[in-house]
Amino acid sequence: MMLQKADPDMRPILILAAAFGVMLPALPVAAQEAAAAAETTAPDTAAPVLPAISVAEVTTRVITDRVIASGLIAAVEEVQVAPLIEGQPLEALQADVGDMVTEGQVLAVLSKSTLELQKTEGVASLAAARAGIAQGEAQLVEAEAAAAEARRVADRTAKLSEQGSTPQAQADTAAANATSAAARVNVAKEGLESARAQLALAEARLENVELQLSRTEVKAPVSGEIVARNAKIGAIATAAGQPMFVIVRDGALELRADVAESDILRLKPGQPARLRGVGMGEPLAGTVRLVEPTIDAASRLGRARIAVDATGALRVGMYVEAEIIAAEREGLAVPISAIGNGPEGTTILRVKDGLVEQVTVTTGIRDGGMVEVTQGLAPGDLVVAKAGAFVRPGDRINPVLTSGTTN
Repeated sequence: MMLQKADPDMRPILILAAAFGVMLPALPVAAQEAAAAAETTAPDTAAPVLPAISVAEVTTRVITDRVIASGLIAAVEEVQVAPLIEGQPLEALQADVGDMVTEGQVLAVLSKSTLELQKTEGVASLAAARAGIAQGEAQLVEAEAAAAEARRVADRTAKLSEQGSTPQAQADTAAANATSAAARVNVAKEGLESARAQLALAEARLENVELQLSRTEVKAPVSGEIVARNAKIGAIATAAGQPMFVIVRDGALELRADVAESDILRLKPGQPARLRGVGMGEPLAGTVRLVEPTIDAASRLGRARIAVDATGALRVGMYVEAEIIAAEREGLAVPISAIGNGPEGTTILRVKDGLVEQVTVTTGIRDGGMVEVTQGLAPGDLVVAKAGAFVRPGDRINPVLTSGTTN
C-alpha cells in the first residue's frame, strides 16, 4: 500500500514528539514514518574531524656513506735526476718534458774530453806499474840467489874455522855477508809489494775514470714521464743546483684530498672513489691509497691520498673533487626530516592504526635526504614525515602517505 507524504508543516511537531517519546495517535501513520526517516537521516554533527598528516613508509634500500673531499693532483713518487759527476759541460739533450722514458734510457750526454785524457794517463800508469812489478820480481830472484850463495859460503867458512884451516876473521866476514844478502832479499820483497800496490792503485784510478766516462751519459733511473727539465746545453753539470730532470715514476698520479676532521676517521685504504674535475666528461675511478695519520693544526683538515686508475685526463696541479664511498649496505631508511632529538635520544613518531606513538631509534648512515635506522623500526612501518609537525604521542591522525617513500 502506498504511504501518503507527510505534511511539511507537521515535521517539526513529529520530530519533537519523537525526541520526547510522546505518542501522537491522532497523526497519520504516514507522518510518523516520515518523522522516523528524518531522524535517521539527520547528520551526526558530533563526529570529530581528524587532521591529515603526511607519513612515510619505512623501506629497505641501499644506503651509501659518502665523504666529499677536494685537493690537487700530484705524483705518487717524483724521482729527481742529477748528474753523477761534477764539472763536465753538457753537450746534448735527448729527452724533453712530457716524454715517457724507460729505465736506463739516456737523457743527456756530458763532455768526455777531460776524462779521455785521464784515461790515457791511467793506462800509462798501469803499464808503468806492471813494469815495476816485473823489475821487482827480478830483483827478488837475484837477491834470493845471492843470499843463498852467501849462506853456503858462510857455512863452509865456519866449518873450516872450526877445523883451524881458516882464520876466524874470514869466517866472521862470510857470516856478515850472508846476513847482508838476507837483508837485501827482504828489501827486494818490500820493493815487489810496493810495485804491486802501485799496480792496484793504477788499476783503481783507471776503473774510476772509466766509471766517470760511463756516467757522462745521464740515464733515467726509473721508467715514467718527465715533468720537468732544468738541464741546458753548455751548462756545467753539478748536483748542487736544481735536478736536471724530474720523472714521475710509472706516470702514476694521485689526488691529495683535504678531508674534514669529522670525516677522516671514516676513511681507510682500499675504499673506492669517483673524481671530477674541470673539463672531465666522465668521472674517473680511484682508490684510497693512504690516509695520513696527522691533522693540520691550523686548518683542522686531514689528508687522504687517492690513487687514480686512468691518468690520461689529469695533470699535476689540477684541482679535483672526490666522492669517496666510505660504506655501502642495504638497510631500513626514513627521510631525515622524520628524525627528532630530545632527552630520550633520537626519536621517531610512528603511526599505528591512526594513533601516534614515539619510538626511540638508532640511526646509521646518512645518504642525501635519507637516513639509515638500525634499531627501533621494522619494514612497512609508517612514520610522521616531519618530526616538527604539530603532532604529539597519543594523537589520532588521518595518515596521508607521501609520494616517493617506497622503493
